[in-house]
Amino acid sequence: MRAPSTAGAKSVVVTGSFDNLRSAHVRFLEEAARLGDLHVLLWSDDVAHSREGRAPRFSFAERRYLVEAIRYVHRVWALEGDLETDALPELAGLAPDLWVVDEVDDTAALAGGPLLALPAGFAARGLAYHIVSRAVQGGFPNLPAAEQEPASGRKKVIVTGCYDWLHSGHVRFFEKASEIGDLYVVVGHDANVLLLKGEGHPMQTADERRYMVHAVRYVKQGLVSSGHGWMDAEPEIDRIRPDCYVVNEDGDKPEKREFCARHGLEYVVLKRTPKEGLAPRTSTDLRGY
Repeated sequence: MRAPSTAGAKSVVVTGSFDNLRSAHVRFLEEAARLGDLHVLLWSDDVAHSREGRAPRFSFAERRYLVEAIRYVHRVWALEGDLETDALPELAGLAPDLWVVDEVDDTAALAGGPLLALPAGFAARGLAYHIVSRAVQGGFPNLPAAEQEPASGRKKVIVTGCYDWLHSGHVRFFEKASEIGDLYVVVGHDANVLLLKGEGHPMQTADERRYMVHAVRYVKQGLVSSGHGWMDAEPEIDRIRPDCYVVNEDGDKPEKREFCARHGLEYVVLKRTPKEGLAPRTSTDLRGY
C-alpha cells in the first residue's frame, strides 16, 4: 500500500537495508517524511551484503513488506547491482528533490550541514542533501486521540498484546484485522507484560511499543493498556467502545471470549499465517536476533 501524495510536496529519498526494522529506523523515516513524500531506496540482499559486510538477517521481500507497511513511507524502490559509495543512482520514474541521511550515516565526502549543495553531478539533477540529527530523532512523539476524530462509518476493531518485537507476523495480523474496520491496537503496560510473560519481558518500554504499532499504516491508533491481567485493555475498550475484538490463535483466551460475550462484542479469531512468500515469525524466535 502506498501513502498518498501531498500536493506540491518535495520528493524525498532515503537509502539503506532497513534490516531488522526497529524504532530508530522508524523515527528516522518519520523525520525524513516531514520534508516531503518519502521514497525508500531499499538495498537488495546482495547490495546489503556488500555494504554491511554480512548477509541481511531478513530477506529483501520481508524487509520490503515491513518498510512498505510504515505509514510515513510513500513508496519503496529496489536498489540492485553495483552502486557507488556516496552516490544516488537514477531510477526511471523517480526525480528526487532531497536526499536525506541519518547523522550516523553521514560521510566526510558529503558532510557540511543541513541542506548543503551536492557535488556537481548531483547539483545538475537539482538534488539537495539533508542530515537528520540524532537529537531530533529522540523520544517517541505523543499521538492525537483518534477516538475524538469524526466517525468513519466503519466498524471499530480492537486488538491487544505485548508486541515487544514488532515483526512481519504482527504486521500481517494488523493488515488482516484492519480489513474488518478501523483498527485500535492496545499494547500491554510494562508491569502487566512482566506479570503475564515473566522475567526478561518486556524488552522495549510501553511507549516504544505503542509508537511502533502506531507507525504501521493499518493501525488507526496505538495505545497503552491501563488495566491488569489478560483483560488489561478493559478501560481502553470501555473508552473506545469497539464493535469487534480480534485475536490470533495464540491469543485466544477464555477470559477474552467471556468478556466479549458479556459486553456484546463480536469475537474473531484469525489464523496465524504469514504474508504470502514470507517466513512465519514469532517474537520468541526473534529474541536472539
